[in-house]
Amino acid sequence: MTQFSRRLAALPSYPMAEIPAIKRRLVQQGVDVIDVGAGDADFAPPEVAVDALNRAIRDPAMSRYAFQLGLPAFREAAAAYMKRRFDARFDPFTELHPLIGSKEGIAHLALSLLDPGDVAIVPEPGYAVYEGGTVLAGGEPYRYALTPRTGFLLELDELPTDIARRAKLVYLNYPNNPTAATASRDYLERAVAYCRKHGIVIAYDNPYCEITFDDYVAPSIFEIPGAREVAVEFHSLSKSFCMTGWRLAWAVGRPELIAGLARVKNYVDTGAFLAVQAAGAAVLPLAEELARGYVERFKERRDGMLPVLRSQGFEPETPAATMYVWVPLPDGVESAAFARRALTEAGVVTLPGSGFGAGGEGFFRIALTVGTPRLVEAAERLGKVLTAV
Repeated sequence: MTQFSRRLAALPSYPMAEIPAIKRRLVQQGVDVIDVGAGDADFAPPEVAVDALNRAIRDPAMSRYAFQLGLPAFREAAAAYMKRRFDARFDPFTELHPLIGSKEGIAHLALSLLDPGDVAIVPEPGYAVYEGGTVLAGGEPYRYALTPRTGFLLELDELPTDIARRAKLVYLNYPNNPTAATASRDYLERAVAYCRKHGIVIAYDNPYCEITFDDYVAPSIFEIPGAREVAVEFHSLSKSFCMTGWRLAWAVGRPELIAGLARVKNYVDTGAFLAVQAAGAAVLPLAEELARGYVERFKERRDGMLPVLRSQGFEPETPAATMYVWVPLPDGVESAAFARRALTEAGVVTLPGSGFGAGGEGFFRIALTVGTPRLVEAAERLGKVLTAV
């Protein structure tokens, strides 16, 4: 019998692993399923990306290995975006690295930093790759529960002394998935100061920085003095530009940290498809303009759904960013049980808060990834489930 590694056994179950099979079975049975689970919007990608890809795939050179250098034009476009958007200057070849989606980069950063016994501080609820990457690297995850008490902020000053001493990495993600929380400049200054004091690297996951509402503008960690000493920031074309399946992102940070990430990647991949990098290079000069168009549509969906959710007995906060609504459940209602009933009894796919870690219990997540009429109908169906609980 095959003996798998202890690291594999230590991986938590992935929050969406069983949902596709249940959804497929219900659809085959003729159930009208509304899927607001995965953060994968139904909008088309930008035409400029499609046009650039069409041109690039006809160039035989674009079908060669990308290796870790990738397409210089993509590196330069990403660096120009960082300067234009955040006034943060990075050398496109020593302080920036293309990724096959930010997910792999986040996981591979852990491999470059953690040894067995080292601690990574993992927000809970949070993106599964934070804990998964830590475990696969042989590190020890320390789970910090994000709750309304702190505004869903990971307050580093609350960490036990022994954890602070052993920690080498902390994952911060604002605007946040799944809670949609945002972080103030004051918070980021405190986080940077703490990590500089304790020698902890910040993996700052920033894929939702362009999906913001009501005059809120999301920052980069690199707008904070001293962040270059301790931070690596991850950006992605997936969410803001509806290019999830294209798998293109980048990381930025000081040369030593980026070189460590690149060295790991040398052994596990040969770079994102060059034609996709060409498409990314075409998108990024227009990033803010393109994102605005998507944000207007997300806002219309948010504002159409929230009143209906509230009329059905739910009490969600109005998110200032991301494509998510983080919905509290009444005391005593378990999120996994509610999400399962929502799917099997009402045909609505949501994600339970507990699927993002035990710290997410008592909430569920809705993604604004279908049209407003369907979101309204989903809210009404969820209300019937709540009434029946």
